[in-house]
Amino acid sequence: MSLLTMSAQLAEGFLITVEIFVLTLLFSLPLGLIVAFGRMSGCKVIRIISKIYISIMRGTPLMLQIIVVYFAPFYVFRMQVGTGYRFLAVILAFVINYAAYFAEIYRAGIESIPVGQYEAAEVLGYSKAQTFVKIILPQVVKRVLPPVTNETITLVKDTSMAFTISIAEMFTVAKQIGAAQTSVLPLLAAGVFYYIFNLVVASFMEYLEKKTSYYR
Repeated sequence: MSLLTMSAQLAEGFLITVEIFVLTLLFSLPLGLIVAFGRMSGCKVIRIISKIYISIMRGTPLMLQIIVVYFAPFYVFRMQVGTGYRFLAVILAFVINYAAYFAEIYRAGIESIPVGQYEAAEVLGYSKAQTFVKIILPQVVKRVLPPVTNETITLVKDTSMAFTISIAEMFTVAKQIGAAQTSVLPLLAAGVFYYIFNLVVASFMEYLEKKTSYYR
């Protein structure tokens, strides 16, 4: 196999990795906020359900969750799913997993804001929605960015878990090429790709932290 062919195959795997990464963040970040609100809800039932969901998602391996999401439609509901469902199953598993982590990060950030700020906003005539959007949210964003950055960087590496149901992302493609060529070069190339990807993500998140440094 020529170097050009190997690079092309690795590039295809890298695109799959990027797709998993982007789609997971796109859906898990807002879902995590919804779950966080549920976790802090005044309704006991919603609060308990949210707490159980977070506990299960954080307390079981991501690999197991991917397997369950992929095989559950057939073994639980007797639904026939094709190979096209594999990628969707990976995205669903990643989203519900990371949403649980983001929910706890958001909750910690929101609850870290002093109660006095809510009271002051009420005195000034702000509604609850205005208080959250104009006063609380900017401060929460600043406080949660460091832990969100950590989870985002972890997500870059966790994308390799997609191999569980035979999704050919970067690491899987590198292993297949390495096995066929009896060479570690593809794995080293994949490692470099992951490292560069992590650097780009970390740099972007650091840029966001600097942009929000106004809020303390």
